[in-house]
Amino acid sequence: MAIVGGGPAGLTAAERLADIAEVHVFDAMPSLGRKFLLAGKSGLNITHGENFETFLTRFGAAREKLEPALRGFTPDGIRQWAAELGIETFTGSSGRIFPKAMKASPLLRAWLGRLADAGVTFHRRHKWNGWTARGELKFETPDGELTFRADATVLALGGASWPRLGGDGAWTQLLRAHGVTVNPLQPSNCGFDVAWSPHMAARFAGVPVKSVTLSFGERALRGDFVVTKYGVEGSAIYALSAELREAAERDGKAVLTLDLAPDRDIERLTRELSRPRGKNSLANHLRKAAGIDGARAALLRECIDGLVFDDPALLAAAIKALPLTLIRPRPIAEAISSAGGIALDELDEKFMLRKLPGIFCAGEMLDWEAPTGGYLITACLATGRAAGDGAREWLAEKR
Repeated sequence: MAIVGGGPAGLTAAERLADIAEVHVFDAMPSLGRKFLLAGKSGLNITHGENFETFLTRFGAAREKLEPALRGFTPDGIRQWAAELGIETFTGSSGRIFPKAMKASPLLRAWLGRLADAGVTFHRRHKWNGWTARGELKFETPDGELTFRADATVLALGGASWPRLGGDGAWTQLLRAHGVTVNPLQPSNCGFDVAWSPHMAARFAGVPVKSVTLSFGERALRGDFVVTKYGVEGSAIYALSAELREAAERDGKAVLTLDLAPDRDIERLTRELSRPRGKNSLANHLRKAAGIDGARAALLRECIDGLVFDDPALLAAAIKALPLTLIRPRPIAEAISSAGGIALDELDEKFMLRKLPGIFCAGEMLDWEAPTGGYLITACLATGRAAGDGAREWLAEKR
């Protein structure tokens, strides 16, 4: 039994198979779970504690296909699984669930130890290069090409974000060559380019803009983002990234609307901005009358005509609905995750490829996307478990 990919999806599949088969896990990198470790560098958000029916909605169009797997390994189930590894978890104020130690490394270390004790064999520095004419798996290794015959295989190769950690998307061509529909990989949970002035890019890169309301289409949310030298990024931008990316691809841009003063209504803003400035500069007037300074004030100057500052009503309207034009998403290599991948219709209910019997797929290489907040790791764990269980049934039927 072969598992190709040593991230959360692959390791979960290995765990489901170790008691019935000789399991070999292959990974291209020198160590396993590299992206998992990066995700936990500032606190491993392993899942989310919101109402499960609401949780399911975070997967958008992929919900129907993913729901059986997600119900098979719920957030509560993931917490129990972590506890069995000796990892206590807690729910943060936002509903996000973390290990008490916050880091990913203790969980990964305990997990790999349990798999090794179960007899799983790990092969590092083994990059998958497809199949031989006889159906054997081919790997590029430091010692040259190696082949491996497996009774069944789980592919869990990730997407194409953070390629230096192993997810380079090279597998897409290998599967397309066998007639599998693989939708183009695209950045998800990503930043966007904005045509900043040189002053904005130099002076405000790295500055956070906190507690604003962002609106696009029918969606509006309150949150934070960060100005970067190329544009914007951060949790609130990531939450809208799928819709923003699609609009930018379709229209050549996406216009995001910012409410820079969500706690003040437009009538109050107009009234306070209409007060005489006296000897105050415009910057001081904005700060005192509307709470607008720093990066907020710079955003106003970037996005509206200078004449608007002379009209309190127009200025208040701009503060409440500031149009920020996003040009394009940042490259996929910079994204937290990727969209696109194996079309879900290519898989049967056991996560086996219909065109390649005995080959199961899981994790980020499937065509789904979700926001940050524990949803990404949960879906990788859940689909890994589903693919492992599918392979388990396949092996049982073949015996």
